Amino acid sequence: MDSSTVMTLAHDMLWVTLKLGAPILLAVLAVGLVIAMFQAATQINEMTLTFVPKLIVVALVLVLAGHWMLRLLTDYTRALFENIPALIG
Repeated sequence: MDSSTVMTLAHDMLWVTLKLGAPILLAVLAVGLVIAMFQAATQINEMTLTFVPKLIVVALVLVLAGHWMLRLLTDYTRALFENIPALIG
């Protein structure tokens, strides 16, 4: 296994990680921005006002996109295990 193979594996791993984390992070970012604007407009500084909606959005995204995320991770893992003989020798 040479350095280009290791770099390709690392690139693929980071790309899958980005695809898995992006829907959750973008949804939480959008909700956080809306709540921050609401808090700035009303001057309500309650910590649970930001935490509970973000938690609900994370759960909702996992319910809606969980099957896609699981399939993506399973396909990547299966391809990685199938390529082990080619990677070794």
